[in-house]
Amino acid sequence: MPVVVVADVADAVPLARALVAGGLPAIEVTLRTPAALDAIREIAAAVPDAVVGAGTVITAEQVTECRAAGARFLVSPGWTDALLTAMRASGLPFLPGVSTTSEVVALLERGVREMKFFPAQAAGGTAYLRSLAGPLPQARFCPTGGIGPDNAAEYLALPNVGCVGGSWMVPADAVAARDWTRVEDLARAASRLTRAGGTCR
Repeated sequence: MPVVVVADVADAVPLARALVAGGLPAIEVTLRTPAALDAIREIAAAVPDAVVGAGTVITAEQVTECRAAGARFLVSPGWTDALLTAMRASGLPFLPGVSTTSEVVALLERGVREMKFFPAQAAGGTAYLRSLAGPLPQARFCPTGGIGPDNAAEYLALPNVGCVGGSWMVPADAVAARDWTRVEDLARAASRLTRAGGTCR
């Protein structure tokens, strides 16, 4: 799943179209810029084949704003009970972030089985996720943070990984140059890599 930072709203629609054309319709637009909510709104309105979601969601207020903008899923780098309650109340699919075993157990206790593992590489990478699969097989992860074309397949091969997120298919220089052909090519390569992994579903 592409993790996208949009600085200029004018880039949102062509960027999303390039990702969709490359075979990556699920797009996480992070709330890291003032343009993010407008970008979600523009993509939701103009790119019907895109499944646009909001990332870096950290407050209940942002949950409400993202839903109103047209986000179809929510991703957070971590979670609190208040944030979890708000995400649940939104009616949207959501991935709360975890990086420790205790956080995973706490979410399982609350009935959440699908989580974001962040920051994946810094928090232990594939070795850490592999060690969780035995005692906590019911937990399923979308790792992000430090993942690229060189290690994505290793993550996708794990039984408790459903998909991975990253920004390598939307490099900052390509977006700045508005080189949507390059973005599409990188998305297509990432899409093939996902299918080769065989576990992204």
